[in-house]
Amino acid sequence: MKKIKVLHTEWSDGWGGQEIRIINEMIALREKGVEVFLACKENSQIKIKAEENNIKVFSLPFKGNIDFKTMFLLSKIIKDNKINIINTHSGKDTWVGGIASKISGSKFIRTRHLSNRIRSSRINFINEIADYIFTTGESVKEDMIKFNRINPNKIMSIPTGIDDKLFDPTKYDKIESRKYFDIKDDEIVIGIVAILRMFKRHDLFIQAAEKLIGEYSDKKLKFIIAGDGPQRETIERLIKKLGLNSSIILLGHVKDVPLLLSALDVFVLTSDSKEGVPQSVMQALLMNKKVVATDVGSTSDLYSNNNFKLIKPESIDEIVNSVKTLISEDEKDNRSIIVNNFSKKVMTDKIYKIYSQILN
Repeated sequence: MKKIKVLHTEWSDGWGGQEIRIINEMIALREKGVEVFLACKENSQIKIKAEENNIKVFSLPFKGNIDFKTMFLLSKIIKDNKINIINTHSGKDTWVGGIASKISGSKFIRTRHLSNRIRSSRINFINEIADYIFTTGESVKEDMIKFNRINPNKIMSIPTGIDDKLFDPTKYDKIESRKYFDIKDDEIVIGIVAILRMFKRHDLFIQAAEKLIGEYSDKKLKFIIAGDGPQRETIERLIKKLGLNSSIILLGHVKDVPLLLSALDVFVLTSDSKEGVPQSVMQALLMNKKVVATDVGSTSDLYSNNNFKLIKPESIDEIVNSVKTLISEDEKDNRSIIVNNFSKKVMTDKIYKIYSQILN
């Protein structure tokens, strides 16, 4: 079989779980012999990360669903570079990328990262013409089959694969990790790692922190928010309003996430929507952390034998009660379900198999 060449497209200019997955997926498939390319906007974060990893990048406008300039530029890139597959990731680039693939004769794969339902209108047909669809969770897959007329034989849930060799608790000393982040030995540390966007609901995390601090006046609780994004100023104002500046640390973007997770006692994810299978929860479980996560999107795909607290979304009381329960529990080995089902190797093997199938 001739060499597989895949052009990924991404309209977003931010840097969160979706963009991280795209870069890591491209690197992992490149290690299997796939030649990878990226088309994105000029001033996007993903462009910087791609170039840091020696991935060929094409900067295009991506101004809307029917952006003819971008569409024809993509068609030219596909033909000039003999691209076999175009793999699209957000709504706007899916429209221009999908149509460009049909014009140029390459295969069209649509990766759907978010869990919010896609409009079922017949006018919204772009996903139906894809040669294959990847979703990041089972609930997203079932929704697209039910509401968007997707052929069950042309869609597969392939959650983001996490590098279990990187997220390995045996490589980290918790005491040293806490020193790095200036955390005292007697502090109980509860943390969240998530892009600062509205749907991650950092406001719930902060309000739960306020309640927990009130209930644990005899203990030293510290709360850590790792990540950056458009909600930063709103989050800072809420922390100041509640008088929690001394108890909540805003770290911004953290490069060494395993080091941070090693320092935590409890990990919390408070999203109210849009999650596929959340990478941060998988990472925390690989690091054998005690985890509280809201039951949105495909988070429940990770749940097995009470390996973490799965709670209803938008409930401060459930966050508080779950954290209180976990504070008194010992850490346990949560790695096996992630390693066996959600590792980078599992993801890469599944994607490579589909690439090979649709080209044959």
